[in-house]
Amino acid sequence: MFSVKKNKPAGMRAFIIVWLGQLVSLFGTSLSRFALTIWAWELTGEATALALVGLFSFAPGVFLSPIAGALVDRWNRKFVMMISDLAAGVSTIIVFILFSTDSLELWHLYVAGAFASAFESFQFPAYSASISTMLPKEQYARANGMLAMAHSAAQIFAPALAATLLAIVGVGGVLMIDIVTFTVAVSALAFVFIPQPTETSEGKAGQGNILRESAYGFKYIWARPSLLGLQMMFFILNLFGTISFVLIAPMILSRTSNNELILGSVQSVGAIGGLLGGLAISIWGGPKRLVHGVLGGMVVTGFLGIVPLGLGREIIVWSIASFIMYFAIQVLDASNQAIWQAKVAPDVQGRVFAVRRLIAQITVPLAMLVTGPLADRVFESAMTSDGAMADLFGGLVGTEAGSGMALIIVITGIISGVAAIGGYAFPFIRNAEDIIPDHTQDITSKDTVFDESDDNELAPA
Repeated sequence: MFSVKKNKPAGMRAFIIVWLGQLVSLFGTSLSRFALTIWAWELTGEATALALVGLFSFAPGVFLSPIAGALVDRWNRKFVMMISDLAAGVSTIIVFILFSTDSLELWHLYVAGAFASAFESFQFPAYSASISTMLPKEQYARANGMLAMAHSAAQIFAPALAATLLAIVGVGGVLMIDIVTFTVAVSALAFVFIPQPTETSEGKAGQGNILRESAYGFKYIWARPSLLGLQMMFFILNLFGTISFVLIAPMILSRTSNNELILGSVQSVGAIGGLLGGLAISIWGGPKRLVHGVLGGMVVTGFLGIVPLGLGREIIVWSIASFIMYFAIQVLDASNQAIWQAKVAPDVQGRVFAVRRLIAQITVPLAMLVTGPLADRVFESAMTSDGAMADLFGGLVGTEAGSGMALIIVITGIISGVAAIGGYAFPFIRNAEDIIPDHTQDITSKDTVFDESDDNELAPA
């Protein structure tokens, strides 16, 4: 299936090298993000400023996804990944220069975040599609689990390390560390061989100008109700999940009189859950029917993760719920990713995966914008002791500070869980793996072969 260059690492060995480079780079990114968050908070003392930094760092990557995906399928994917990492590094270098010359202002973070996010729109489709050409189908879920594990590891250790480094080397020193780490990621990519996909009939059908190729991902998914149905499940989960995720931190702070230690502990336990979830899926490989990993993971996330977070009043409940939620998220994400990598032809995965990201995450900016006013102006006031909803829900979530946010979290968790159960009611969703054939059945060129002599596969679980 795949051609292999003998002079460079390939297959699982190449993936592990790239993965290690990304792991180092993720740590650097997490360090600098934490440091700049502290800097922005000390400068403004406003949560809105931090929310805007997050919005500018997220939205461009989502809305530019269709065009980025089309270009990923046109260009060399290894080159695209390197450019994406380099752009993130350039963004950090510019911020470092501004900070070092006492010229850094808050709006610079908006611009830098938007610039990095625009190039990040290339990263997801390029990395996701490359797994399909680097590894056989049996390793897809494991590889995605390893990527999830890297993200979780950074979330666990980076904040504490960043806080220590800030006291020693300051914001400038942390930014320098991030600059060094992105060079590790780029070097790892330069060292390995990443095959380009074989052309398929689907790839030929999608060829045209950049606008036509950008729209191809929409047409591809629309023509396959099973894939569209799976992605609509993520559309719903991301809409309501984002609302709850935005509110978890202020809800816990409100219920604990701004106890940052409790909040940090809950977040760390959640990150450990994500780490172990990624580790589990990388060893296990996911359920035999991956759709159960997707829908079942969503059910667990909603009912056993989000809902208890809203109902909880103490650290032990929040910690357990956070652990379960992030563990389940890694399983459902890796399972869904493996389905798409197996079903979509590699030479159109850039376009299709980019549109897939747009469908799943287009609700996130909207949720970010409406959540604050919804909580502050409606639910918090309605859940005071004499509020409009206190008699109805006070026994469930209380009437103290944070109760309105807690009620929103409970509602969004229930909706997410019910929606996931509803997914099983539709045969075209629950039977997606049977309805859509694997892309290996549609390869038009027979001149590429996966080299089994390179003993680089993970041991079977």
